[in-house]
Amino acid sequence: MSHPEPSKDDFRCGLVALVGRPNVGKSTLLNRLIGQKISITSRRPQTTRHRILGVSSGDRAQIVYIDTPGLHKKTPRAMNRYLNRAASDALQDVDLVVFLIEGTRWQEDDEWVLEKLRHLRCPVILAVNKVDLVKDKDSLLPHLAALAEKMDFAEIIPLSARRGDNLEVLEQAIVARLPRSAPLFPEDQITDRSERFLAAELVREKLFRKLGEEIPYGLTVEIERFRQQGHTAHIHALIWVEKASQKPIVIGRQGSRLKEVGREAREDMEKLFGCKVFLQLWVKVKEGWADDERALRSLGYGEKT
Repeated sequence: MSHPEPSKDDFRCGLVALVGRPNVGKSTLLNRLIGQKISITSRRPQTTRHRILGVSSGDRAQIVYIDTPGLHKKTPRAMNRYLNRAASDALQDVDLVVFLIEGTRWQEDDEWVLEKLRHLRCPVILAVNKVDLVKDKDSLLPHLAALAEKMDFAEIIPLSARRGDNLEVLEQAIVARLPRSAPLFPEDQITDRSERFLAAELVREKLFRKLGEEIPYGLTVEIERFRQQGHTAHIHALIWVEKASQKPIVIGRQGSRLKEVGREAREDMEKLFGCKVFLQLWVKVKEGWADDERALRSLGYGEKT
């Protein structure tokens, strides 16, 4: 028995902000929900530094997700303040918020995020991520019950973004609460970000993953040149560090680390852009850029990012 096509009046579309403290899995969840990698991930907090739109289009709805930097209480540097501002701004004018927390852990920053969400007029769905990593499964139900007391959440949904568990349930809960509206983006568009931006982010992801605790927060990536010639993209990327002593750490012994970063970033770019990529990387020093509001703006951390 065939189902009738949904009418235009039944179509739903809206903006959904993914919020939470750093490192709870927001970017992993976004990539899963739209079925493609557009938001970079690593185990380091504050990997996401910009608001990134991810568009998921279906027959009955278009969900426009906004991945945000992790909200955190302590903001000693200009970069930290920028990240909080970007995340807080994303809460304006959205139709729904998905508040992501991690398993049975509830931290001071989770409480701080919750306080920000109490004043919103839109529904808030609590997504409890990484439940696959909870060793004591018996502790999960009492924890969910305690969370339900904290705020009148539209729904509480346990899930695993990494494994894709229960994401259909989350998507259904989101669509049910979106307004009836025509789509905001063409069906084949998955993000509002340029290829230039995505290229810089992919280089930064590889650096974050390779450098461990060493210097990720003291570096950023700027695309100096992005030129398409036939089926090949020629990309020149500058990696900015804060101190001269950080430069050899990024480059690695005989350039080994930089070569690995370049190879892995190039492979991801070729998958995402669907063409051959010729990538060149340079490392330069810009002292104190993460503490300087003007330097942040010059490196692309502006009001709209």
